[in-house]
Amino acid sequence: MKPKKIALILGLLILVAGGIFASIRYNNRGIITVQTGKVVRQDLASVVTASGEIKPLKYINLSPSAVGPIDEILVREGDRVHKGQLVARMENTQPKAAVDAQRAAISTALADSAAAEANAKSMDDAVNTAESEVEKAQATLELARLNMDRYNKLWADKLIAKQDYDQKKADYDGDVAALKEAQEKVAQARAQKNQAVQQVSSAQRKVTQMQANLVSSEDVLEKYSVTAPINGVVTNLPVKVGETVVPGIQNTEGSTIMTIADMSVITAEVQVDETDIVNVALDQPADVTIDAIPDKVFKGRVIQIGDTAIVRSTGVAASSSNTSSQEAKDFKVVVALDNPPDDIRPGLSCTAKITTATRHDAVTIPIQALTIRQKGELEKKPASGSVQAASNPSPAQEKDAKKEIQGVFVVHGDRADFKKVDTGITGATDIEVVGGLQPGDQIITGSYKVIRTIRNGAKIKIDNKAPVVSSETSAS
Repeated sequence: MKPKKIALILGLLILVAGGIFASIRYNNRGIITVQTGKVVRQDLASVVTASGEIKPLKYINLSPSAVGPIDEILVREGDRVHKGQLVARMENTQPKAAVDAQRAAISTALADSAAAEANAKSMDDAVNTAESEVEKAQATLELARLNMDRYNKLWADKLIAKQDYDQKKADYDGDVAALKEAQEKVAQARAQKNQAVQQVSSAQRKVTQMQANLVSSEDVLEKYSVTAPINGVVTNLPVKVGETVVPGIQNTEGSTIMTIADMSVITAEVQVDETDIVNVALDQPADVTIDAIPDKVFKGRVIQIGDTAIVRSTGVAASSSNTSSQEAKDFKVVVALDNPPDDIRPGLSCTAKITTATRHDAVTIPIQALTIRQKGELEKKPASGSVQAASNPSPAQEKDAKKEIQGVFVVHGDRADFKKVDTGITGATDIEVVGGLQPGDQIITGSYKVIRTIRNGAKIKIDNKAPVVSSETSAS
């Protein structure tokens, strides 16, 4: 075959191949390559993740009740203590001396009171004796009066001698005087008894006053002894023997002797983002992981939810912060661990995954498939006869056209059609669909750029092959 013919044939073949290639390129213009997935049914859980630290539910910072140096510390950090146990003692020479002096004074006052009571009893006996003497004198005088009456008659009848009459008269006058003397002794004894009773009352009041002073002195002395207010573990011991402690000044050196934590209830205190806190409720289950105890998950439940927002950058309550209100904020959430390990320590970093909602056999789609379009982008272009109306929309039409609609792109043949969907709870990678889709529907799931830019009704080509990762990319 001649060279000219060969060249002509090759040229024709190249021309045909170019035409075919051009035709293919022309037919594939505007086609977008997408990845797709299916709408499926599955169990779904909505989880809020937050970080924080391990804390006991109840702990107390023991502060001193008096100023002075620490004389003795009876526990070490990590020791278990019981309520009422003496854990530290401050130097207490002066208050102890005051207590001893009050006790000695009370002993003297009690002795004085006992002596006064004994004296009052003797005075009571004296009164009784004097009253007995009065009764005896009255009886004697009554007998003397009867005898005197008889002697008066005998004397009137001149039957007795004047000497005998005078003797009887003298005896009678003596009995009268004796009764008067006995009555005066009774009055004197009663006066002495009243005085003794007053002395007893005074001595008893003195004892009562000194006992009250002793209680006050003992209370002052007790403030120099530090006791555990709860059962727990000593988790912090910032002072040493000999250091001076000062009461009533929080967050300053020397204001806290030790911290005792009730380790019977261990919690994870975490900070939940303000966008998630509305989904958190009491008694929701949570999985807690502790950085110091890897590969182990602890179960727990939400027991407290803070009402005050905390500025993330400062840790100060938003209501008392001077920073901008636009800063990110968190809310405190406390999760009680069901079975904390024995070697757990307050302050350990932890992460809590709180299950805020669950759905069984829910209709779900991948989260990345969900997108938003404006209503105006989804509507068909107006006919040519209404160009003027489209070019000059009313404000209401403009507002309606900018309305955002949430949905996904559903595959219909070789085209992608936008479909509005209603969603429910959100899981880690999937989201619940409560309206707009049915299980088995094929939807566009990628790529991210495609979902962000694809238009309603666009022609598509499905390519669900896994992307090839180059060696340079994997090395980087």
